[in-house]
Amino acid sequence: MKRLAFVFVLLIGLLLAWAARDFPTWGDPEAPASSSPVSSHFIANTGIDTEVPNMVTAVLADYRGFDTMLETVVVFIAGLAVYSILGGGPNRRSRDRELVVDFEPDLIVTNTVRLIVPVIQIFALYVLAHGHVSPGGGFQGGVAMGASFILVALAWNLKTALIRFPIDRCFMVAALGIVIYGGIGLLSMLLGGEFLDYAHLSKVLPVSPEMARYHAMLGVEIGVGFTVTAIIFALYASLSTDGRMRDGL
Repeated sequence: MKRLAFVFVLLIGLLLAWAARDFPTWGDPEAPASSSPVSSHFIANTGIDTEVPNMVTAVLADYRGFDTMLETVVVFIAGLAVYSILGGGPNRRSRDRELVVDFEPDLIVTNTVRLIVPVIQIFALYVLAHGHVSPGGGFQGGVAMGASFILVALAWNLKTALIRFPIDRCFMVAALGIVIYGGIGLLSMLLGGEFLDYAHLSKVLPVSPEMARYHAMLGVEIGVGFTVTAIIFALYASLSTDGRMRDGL
């Protein structure tokens, strides 16, 4: 079976390598992505429409806000599915008697983690808050924040990390992120616009329609950050313990 899987992976890899020959040269101005009228529209109008310096964030959180919201929902569903599959079933009781880990945290490692985790979390908040101005955003900041809780689990144990971020709270925070994202879209509808049409938020914010889109993007990025942070840690907790939520790596 392993040999068959290896052959299959090798064939797929060769196929991908062969297809990569058709990729345009890096930075080619004549590449389809560069010469497309859609790309030209984004380049010419992003600053005017949204007042957002980071064009990537403007595209992700505004022009294709539906897609990004559904990506966030997919992340939530993936985490919930993994937790549900590994956390239940007829073999749960037998698994609970396996892999008991006797581990004493290392003093140097734990004290180092105590110093760097706050720095990681502050940087994660910075990346999230400045995602519409500089490189970053909710996905990147959420991954960094979730990684800080994983680092606590690796330095001490999963129980210590779960005291700080219990698994049930993970899914509450993840769901809250989607509610924030969708709530901003619904508020836009209540104010007379379409779903995720942020410009209409200027009716309740003392800013222009363009700046309303700017501030709304920060709001949806916060929602994405909540969901990604919680699901990243929930996935680690589930996969590292085979659903037992104890011991772990």
